Amino acid sequence: MECLKLIASAEFPEKRIGYLGLMLLLDERQEVLMLVTNSLKQDLNHANQYIVGLALCALGNICSAEMARDLAPEVERLLQFRDPNTRKKAALCAIRIIKKVPDLAENFINPAAALLKEKHHGVLITGVQLCTDLCKVSAEALEYCRKKCTGGLVRTLKDVANSPYAPEYDIAGITDPFLHIRLLRLLHVLGQGDADVSDLMNDILAQVATKTETNKNAGNAILYECVETIMSIEDNGGLRVLAINILGRFLSNRDNNIRYVALNMLMKAITVDTQAVQRHRATIVECVKDSDASIRKRALELVYLLVNESNVKPLTKELIEYLERSDQEFKGDLTAKICSIIAKFSPEKIWYIDQMLKVLSEAGNFVKDEVWHALIVVISNASDLHGYTVRALYRAFQTSAEQQETLVRVAVWCIGEYGDLLVKNVGVLDIEDPITVTESDAVDVVEVAIKHHTSDLTTKAMSLIALLKLSSRFPSSSERIQDIIIQNRGSLVLELQQRSIEFNSVIEKHHNIRSALVERMPVLDEATFIGRRAGSTPATVSTSNGPSLNLPNGVTKPPAAPLVDLLDLSSDDAPAPSSSGADFLQDLLGVDLSPASKQPGISGTNQAPRTGTDVLLDLLSIETPPASPITDILSSSQVYKSPHASLEGLSSPSALSTRAATPAGAAPMMDLLDGFVPNSPISDNGPVYPSIVAFESSSLRIMFNFSKARGNPQTTSIQATFTNLSPNVYTDFIFQAAVPKFLQLHLDPASSNTLPAGGNGSITQNLRVINSQHGKKSLVMRMRIAYKSNDEDILEEGQVSNFPRGL
Repeated sequence: MECLKLIASAEFPEKRIGYLGLMLLLDERQEVLMLVTNSLKQDLNHANQYIVGLALCALGNICSAEMARDLAPEVERLLQFRDPNTRKKAALCAIRIIKKVPDLAENFINPAAALLKEKHHGVLITGVQLCTDLCKVSAEALEYCRKKCTGGLVRTLKDVANSPYAPEYDIAGITDPFLHIRLLRLLHVLGQGDADVSDLMNDILAQVATKTETNKNAGNAILYECVETIMSIEDNGGLRVLAINILGRFLSNRDNNIRYVALNMLMKAITVDTQAVQRHRATIVECVKDSDASIRKRALELVYLLVNESNVKPLTKELIEYLERSDQEFKGDLTAKICSIIAKFSPEKIWYIDQMLKVLSEAGNFVKDEVWHALIVVISNASDLHGYTVRALYRAFQTSAEQQETLVRVAVWCIGEYGDLLVKNVGVLDIEDPITVTESDAVDVVEVAIKHHTSDLTTKAMSLIALLKLSSRFPSSSERIQDIIIQNRGSLVLELQQRSIEFNSVIEKHHNIRSALVERMPVLDEATFIGRRAGSTPATVSTSNGPSLNLPNGVTKPPAAPLVDLLDLSSDDAPAPSSSGADFLQDLLGVDLSPASKQPGISGTNQAPRTGTDVLLDLLSIETPPASPITDILSSSQVYKSPHASLEGLSSPSALSTRAATPAGAAPMMDLLDGFVPNSPISDNGPVYPSIVAFESSSLRIMFNFSKARGNPQTTSIQATFTNLSPNVYTDFIFQAAVPKFLQLHLDPASSNTLPAGGNGSITQNLRVINSQHGKKSLVMRMRIAYKSNDEDILEEGQVSNFPRGL
C-alpha cells in the first residue's frame, strides 16, 4: 500500500521509488495490481516523458492479461511518441502485452512496422524484436511483414554490415552486433516457408557470411545466427554449403563453446544437406576425442548420423581405435554407438563378426545384453563361418588382457556349440593364421570362465551348458568335464547346484540320449529375433532378413511364420508345434507332451512355471523349437531376456521344493523329474507370478508386477513401474493401454507425471484386467507412452504378449 501511495504522488522521485517497489515486491498474480491500473493509465498520459517511461517500465515487467487489455491503447499511442527512449520502452511493453494477450497483436502491426524505419539503433532493435514476436503469434502479421517489410529489413542489414566505424555502436570492430543478430532472426522467421522472400535475402546473407570477421566472438555470434537463418529459409544449395563450411571452421576453433554450438547446428544441417556435412567428417571424428565431455558426446551423436554404407568401414575403424584409449566414463556411450553402427550398416557377416569381437575384447563389460544376443543370432545363421568364428573367439579369449564378461559368454557359447570345429580346424579361411587347439585347450577356456572370480551367474550357467555339450563332442575329455561339473554340486547358488547335479546325472546314466540332448542348436531365426526386439532396441541387425540375402558369407534361415504369429495381438490362438519330437519324448519318458498342452516357448521373458504336462520342459528350463524339440533341451531358461531359446536358457532357477507324483513309464529320466512341483507357487493371498519387463528401450523401462485375489481368477491386478534410463527428466508423462474385446481394462491415475532422470526414481500406476476367457486365452496388451524430454514431445509404443501363464 505504501508503494501505491508513492505512485499516486505527483512528484517524480516518489513515483520512481513507488514503481521500483511495485516491480520488486509484486508480480502479475497479485490482486492488488488492480488498484494501480488507474494510476498507470494516468502516468502513461503524463506530460513528463520520464514519468511516462516509469509507467512503461512497470507495465512491461508486471503486466497481467487484464491490465494489458485495459492499457494497450495507451501503449500503442506511445509507439509514435516524439522521444526515442519512450518509443523504445513502449515497444518492449508491447512485446509483453502481445505475449499475454495474442488477440491484441493485430493492433500493433502498423506501429511496429513503422519502427523498422527508425535510425536510432535502440528503437530499431526493439522494433525488430516486436515484429519478430508479432510474426510468431499472428499469421496476419507474418504475411504483412513479408510483403511490406522484407525489402526494408534487407537494406537495413546491408547498411549496418557495410557501415563505417561508429564509436557509440562499435564492439570489437563490429558495428552493433546486437542489431545484426536481431535483424537476422527476423529474416529467419520471414523466410521460413516462403521461397520469394527467401530469394530477396540471399545476397545479403551471403555477404554477411563472407565478410564478417571470425577472430572476435561478436563476429562468431553474427556468423552463427547467419548460418541458422540460411539453414531455415527455403532451399538455396550454394548458401547452405557456405553455411556448413562456416560451421566446419567453427569446429577448428579453440573455444569449446563455439565448437559445441557448431556440432549442435551440424546435427540440424545433416537432415538438409548430408553431403556437405560429410566433407567435415574428419574434423567431427577428431571432436569425438576431445577432452571436453560435452563435445565428445555431441560429436559422437553426429558421427552416428553421418554413417552410411559407403563410409561405415573407415568410421568404425577410427571409433574402435579410439575405444582402446578412451576414458572409462565415456566407453559406455561410445560402445553403444559403435555396436549400433555395426549392426545397422554391416556390409557382410564376416565384417560384422570381426568388428563385434574387437568391441567385445576392448569394452565387453559395457556391451548390453541385446547386442551380444544379436551377435549370437548372426553367428548361428552364418553356417560357413562357424569354424572361423569359434577360432577368432578362442584367440580373443587368450589375448584379452582382462576378462570381459560378454566376450566370455559369447566365446563359451560358441565353444559349446562348435568346439569340434575348433579342434578339427574346419572351414579355415585364407585370411586366418594357422592355429592348433586340442580338446584340453577348449575345455580349459570353459573351466577358466566358470572359475574366474568376476564371472556372474549367467556366465557360469552358460559354462556348465557348454561343458555338458563338450562331454559329448570330446569323449576323451568326458571324465575331466564331469569333474569340473561336479565341483558345483555344493554351490550356494541353487541354479548352479541344480544344473551341476542334473548334468552330472546325464553324463553318468544317459549315454543313449546324451548326443540327442546336446546336439547343436537349430539356426536361430533372425526375423523373429528382430520382431521381438523392435520395441526395445534402437538398432537392428541389418545382416538379417531381406538384406542378408545379398551377403557373400553365410546363409539366412527364412522367417518362421508360426513364431512371428505369436507376437501378433490380432491372433488369439498360438500355433501348435509339430508333434514328431513330442511323440519321441512321450514314448521315452512317459509324459504327455501333446500339442494341446503346450505352446512354443518363444513369447518372451519371465514366464511363470508351466503346469501339468509341461513338467519336463519346465524342469530343464527349455523353450522347445517346433522343428527339433529335443535338440538343446538343457540349454535354455525362461527368465533370461534373450533373442531365442538358446540364449534364454542361461540364468533361470527352476525351483525344486516338494515331491510330486511320478508319471508311469519314466524310468530312463525319473531322477530328473524327482521333486518337481507342477503348479505355480501359492501365497496366503493367492498365486504368485513373476515380474516381467513389459517394455524396454534405450531411454525407458516398464516393469509389470502381478497379483490375483483368491476366488477371483478372472481379475488380475498389475502394478506398472516406469524407470527413466536417460540423463534427461521426463515431464507430462502419460501411459495408455489397449486390450482385445475379451478383456476389460481399468487404469488408476499414475503416482506422478514427472519421471526423474538416470533411474533415480520411478512412477507407478495400477491396472486391473478382467479376462472373460480365463483359461482359454492369454492376456495381451498394446501400450503407448508419451512424455516431454528437453521440451520435445516423444511417443513410444510397444506390445506385451509375454504375460505369465495362469493370468
